[in-house]
Amino acid sequence: MSSLKPLVSTSFTYETLEETLDVKARGAQLHIGIPKETAFQENRIALTPEGVSVLVSNGHQVVMETKAGDGSKFTDKDYSEAGAKIVYEKQEVFKAPILVKSAPVVAEDLPLLQMSQVIVSPIHLSAMRSEYLQFMMEKRITALSFENLKDDSGTYPIVRSMSEIAGSAIMLIAGQYLGSANSGKGVLLGGISGIPPTKVIIIGAGVVGEFATRTALALGASVKVFDNNVYRLKRLQNNLGVRVWTSVIEPKILAKQLKSCEVAVGAMSSEFGRTPVVVTEEMVTNMRSGSVIIDVSIDRGGCFETSEITSHQRPTFVKHDVIHYCVPNIPSGFARTASQAISNVLMPLLLDVSEEGGFEEMVWHNFNLRHGIYMYKGHLTNFYLSQRFDLRYTDLNLLIASRR
Repeated sequence: MSSLKPLVSTSFTYETLEETLDVKARGAQLHIGIPKETAFQENRIALTPEGVSVLVSNGHQVVMETKAGDGSKFTDKDYSEAGAKIVYEKQEVFKAPILVKSAPVVAEDLPLLQMSQVIVSPIHLSAMRSEYLQFMMEKRITALSFENLKDDSGTYPIVRSMSEIAGSAIMLIAGQYLGSANSGKGVLLGGISGIPPTKVIIIGAGVVGEFATRTALALGASVKVFDNNVYRLKRLQNNLGVRVWTSVIEPKILAKQLKSCEVAVGAMSSEFGRTPVVVTEEMVTNMRSGSVIIDVSIDRGGCFETSEITSHQRPTFVKHDVIHYCVPNIPSGFARTASQAISNVLMPLLLDVSEEGGFEEMVWHNFNLRHGIYMYKGHLTNFYLSQRFDLRYTDLNLLIASRR
């Protein structure tokens, strides 16, 4: 059988086509709104006066609700001198195409949202409601969450900063509640010559656990760390440069150590869903009278069976003669430091967005930004949220590709 010859027709023109290049858009001027937060005992603010000053110097417009920075002890004068416009009506702030919030979207915000607005805020899975998401989808909102925002090293910079603050703070909090002034045991957290050091148990060897260990060791306490992930325990030892007592979470060993400790810290993390309960009520009843439990995992359910959510106004309760501190948003108690940490991430991000020509262009070029987006132009792009609330999921990569 003879091979078929290719057909060449004179009716076609055989010419090379020009290559179409992805031309970068020109820089865009941003119009950013920062409202005053009233929910979740939120004292932080997402952009500090220094951050606002850099944005304004680069030609961007920042509108703020009066007293928005009060929780972090930043005044309206600080912001107006940085170049922000201070307004007295919340709806004026919500007219901005980009909304930067330090607390999640709540029911009171919904009527004020604009069509096709961009919202940068935390997401607080425990407080999220299906109807909030549906309303935002109808408004064709693009939403970016603090928790899922990645940086070039593949880590979550805001989550890491907040975890560092929480980890460092909890030992200071524990010291406070061990003192006689707060009806504690009257024990100094740490150790002095001739007196055995205070015993601290830390459950969870993530960033919170690492910084809690670092602070406890610096105060002179004896620290024992539990985690089921051996890699995390190794990393903790390497990062500290000290051989700390470590163990996998084995109930009998854990119960024995809890019996003799002054401070127990719950720093378990869970990427999705609830954190596992690893300390039973029975273990708590066997703890020393006047000892302190600090459950940092409380915003994801807590890892002590006896934990109940408390507030910054009433931070503790006593159960089985053990003081429980279960405030969900510990960094908000150190609002100025936390605000500076958030602003250090968001201000450069917003400058990058402007350079790229807006969020749409930035999403096309920046994979780390894609990771932070849970809603894009009204399409829910976070698989976990779609499963949890039984809402339609759309792959963000397909959405972006279809719009080019």
